[in-house]
Amino acid sequence: MYHSTASPRTLRSPREELSGPRRGTSEIGSSASTRNPMADWQMREKRPLRGPRPEPAGPTLKNYITPAGLQRLKDEHVFLLRRERPAVVEVVAWAASNGDRSENADYLYGKRRLGQIDSRIRFLTKRIDAAVVVDPVAPRPAATRAFFGATVTYKDAAGLEHVVSIVGIDEVDLDRGYISWRSPLGNTLMKSCPGDRVNLLAPGKTEHLEIIEVEYAPIPMDPFREPLGAQSTPKVERS
Repeated sequence: MYHSTASPRTLRSPREELSGPRRGTSEIGSSASTRNPMADWQMREKRPLRGPRPEPAGPTLKNYITPAGLQRLKDEHVFLLRRERPAVVEVVAWAASNGDRSENADYLYGKRRLGQIDSRIRFLTKRIDAAVVVDPVAPRPAATRAFFGATVTYKDAAGLEHVVSIVGIDEVDLDRGYISWRSPLGNTLMKSCPGDRVNLLAPGKTEHLEIIEVEYAPIPMDPFREPLGAQSTPKVERS
């Protein structure tokens, strides 16, 4: 009797005919196996999201200021940090010990005042750190050209003369004619000389100015004064 050496044909179901041959258990975990798209989605969901990359800080804007103006900022900074803030902290601590804070006016006002003081201290710290001191009376090579610290006399289109001093942002006092070096008028007067005619670009019009005189003289500044009603101010007892 004749015996065939070929193995008998394995019968496969119609489902196996469509899906292909079965894989062994060792092939299921291999990299060649098809990954479950649902598992990929779950992995992406569980993966922590990356936050935005912080941009590098830009250059610090210089704060040009006169010596007297810088001293005024420093005096206010010392007053708030060493006197006013500790006094307000003491009031807040006393008010918090009195019970319910939600209806405690002293506590609520003290907390709000403390936030204002901290905000002002941060502002003064940045202004002092960025300060570039320019003395108006210091010798300079171009004493006839208007720069920071100059006192300029100019004439407007109507023939009226005006005297202004170019000072820092923290020293502006319009009643005394102190204008910021970054203001429209300050930018217009910069680098001008006596006899120059400059154009001031105002909203809706252009003003024509004539420079009469440029000088560098002392610019008086009012010193820092403690505000009225400060918590650290000694209270006067009434008899």
